[in-house]
Amino acid sequence: MSGAEFGKLALTLAILLASAHALGYLAERLRQPRLVGEILAGVLLGPFVLKLMLPDAFALLFQFSPKAETALGMIYQLGLILLMFCSGTAARRLLAKENQRQTFTLIGVADVMNFTLVLSLGFAGLLPLAELTGTANQEISTLLVLAIAVAVTSIPVISRIFWDLRIMHTRFVSLILGSAVLEDVALWTVLAVATAIAKSATLANQHVVGTVTEHVAATFAFVLFTLILLPRLLKRLSAARWNLLYSASPVGYVVIVLLASCGAAALFDINLQFAALLSGYALVGGISGSERERFAAPLDAVAKVSFGIFIPIYFALIGYRLVFGHEFSFPILIGFFVGSTILSLITSGLAARLAGFRKLDIINISLTTNARGGPGIVLASVAYDAGIINGGFFTALVLTAVLTSQMAGSWLRFVLNRGWPLLASNPDDKPLPPEPEAAPAPTGTTVKLPV
Repeated sequence: MSGAEFGKLALTLAILLASAHALGYLAERLRQPRLVGEILAGVLLGPFVLKLMLPDAFALLFQFSPKAETALGMIYQLGLILLMFCSGTAARRLLAKENQRQTFTLIGVADVMNFTLVLSLGFAGLLPLAELTGTANQEISTLLVLAIAVAVTSIPVISRIFWDLRIMHTRFVSLILGSAVLEDVALWTVLAVATAIAKSATLANQHVVGTVTEHVAATFAFVLFTLILLPRLLKRLSAARWNLLYSASPVGYVVIVLLASCGAAALFDINLQFAALLSGYALVGGISGSERERFAAPLDAVAKVSFGIFIPIYFALIGYRLVFGHEFSFPILIGFFVGSTILSLITSGLAARLAGFRKLDIINISLTTNARGGPGIVLASVAYDAGIINGGFFTALVLTAVLTSQMAGSWLRFVLNRGWPLLASNPDDKPLPPEPEAAPAPTGTTVKLPV
């Protein structure tokens, strides 16, 4: 990449970052999730606003060489895995013993009911699958993605809301994220089936069956390894005297663990956001959380850089990719948003009731698990890139994620402001206090920077 190409990319990133922070701050002032403003920044700078109003400015910012596009794509992916990694390090007692019965009840009731109802409606010909199908022209694949879209909680979106509300340490979050992790296993399995059908046109193909079987086995093996063995392995490695990487730079060591986990996951075709979440969880000691204090300072440094730079750019680029041209269908957006929300709230509420929750707990769980957008914002991109869904449905999925996130974020903020517990069984499930602002240095003194 030449100096001129890098300079153009740097200018684009500076404008994206500045816009994401400015609109994210305004969204917070309006009591909305910060990511709403960050996504809106990408929409305003994208082909359906800036390009129409100022085409020359758009060309200056977003017409890149292939090398610059690759670099921008890497920053996009880095923002995603850093968000998931930070969420994993902050989550407490994920899939812990006290949550297991409720977690499996939530998944076993809500997800099975959602999947069954959507598939039944699709096979009965009551869903407009032809209007949602992409270039692969496989309606079976589209139906599977649609079923996922109703059933699954979007981890990146809800993790960002939890982080902004400072409730990542609560049992409520561990319950929601624990359910979402297991849903992700099922999600990527079903998406593997949908993608294989889109490529081969038939599930009877032996290659398709073999690919799906291998993917399922690899995913479950990865989950077991990262939840059971990896925390112990990393604990011994971090405490070892010969660990020069940790001694040289704890921050560098933390990032190395993240990158190595993602690299290993890619070798076995495991989703990277999933690997990043679990690697962060394993680094702090898994369910015991015994390593949380050891890594408090380096993880705080990584989180500040991530949420200050890479994560806002990631959400801004999500907004940039939204499609509002001739492919966009307002009826599809409204139909999917209203129909999927009603179905999700009913099934999640029933599952929460069967899991033993009552009153406010049921409302909190139902509205939070509804913050998804189908296979999630990232998964919508995967289905779109594979040709399973068209641009209009991709946009409907992402906008639904934004709208349902606004609902969940606004409700949780309201509950916390009223002083109500997120779970009645855990009255201390409250947000962390705000970080104290650094006191200004006395006039006439010299502030020494750490070496």
